[in-house]
Amino acid sequence: MSTQNKIDYERIAKAIDYIRSNFKLQPSLEEVAEKIHLSPAHFQKMFSDWAGTSPKKFLQFISLEHAKSLLKEEKASLFDTAYETGLSSTSRLHDLFVKIEGMSPAEYKNGGKSLNINYSFSESPFGKVIAASTEKGICYMAFETDHHKALGDLQAKFPNASFFERKDDFQNNALSIFSKDWTELNTIKLHLKGTDFQLKVWESLLTIPMGKLSTYGNLADKIGNPNASRAVGTAIGSNPVAFLIPCHRVIQSTGKIGGYMWGSERKQLIIGWESSKMYS
Repeated sequence: MSTQNKIDYERIAKAIDYIRSNFKLQPSLEEVAEKIHLSPAHFQKMFSDWAGTSPKKFLQFISLEHAKSLLKEEKASLFDTAYETGLSSTSRLHDLFVKIEGMSPAEYKNGGKSLNINYSFSESPFGKVIAASTEKGICYMAFETDHHKALGDLQAKFPNASFFERKDDFQNNALSIFSKDWTELNTIKLHLKGTDFQLKVWESLLTIPMGKLSTYGNLADKIGNPNASRAVGTAIGSNPVAFLIPCHRVIQSTGKIGGYMWGSERKQLIIGWESSKMYS
């Protein structure tokens, strides 16, 4: 992603934050543009280029009412069909498949002592991202501006692994999700460290179609453990792969966005961005 994309994202995030903070006053396009030091026409174009829709329409996509309507739709047969067949297609990233492979006991234990991990830093529509991979697939992806902290967080996941700063095919394929026609993407392979329950929850997240939302309780029902909402929430909170495993699509049953490991503001922006791709 270009430096301009990064600047655009930061300005859009600032604009959305201003609109959210002053929603009751219904600020005009001119007021919001002034807050981020752009002309109204430039702001409108920049926002539309980034989100694929107007600022006004985007605000509808991140509203409480829109979230509630998506939760009602979540019970539709389209979602159930996608879940039952185990596919991550339907409207979710079109024909894209994300396949999860759990690490073996030998790879899992001793802090990843047997693993060689490549990592790299890139720009995305939602800020800087670190991606890391083993010889089998992506093992970690996170939004983080600070390179030192990003690498430290990765190393904490695998304290005994060997790390190499280089970008490989697994990373390139995964990162192309932000810029390519999704129908042309190859299968994205993930190689993850997690318990059987965590892996099951992460796989269930892949069944939530793009532009749709689910709740912790609904996911617990779908994995056959309706009393495990809290455990499901914990597993979602430990998701090691941002965006590709779409934990951002899980919200509170009230329609409120709720928390997100990489920031609730970013979560709201992603939800709005995905909705704009599906409904514009």
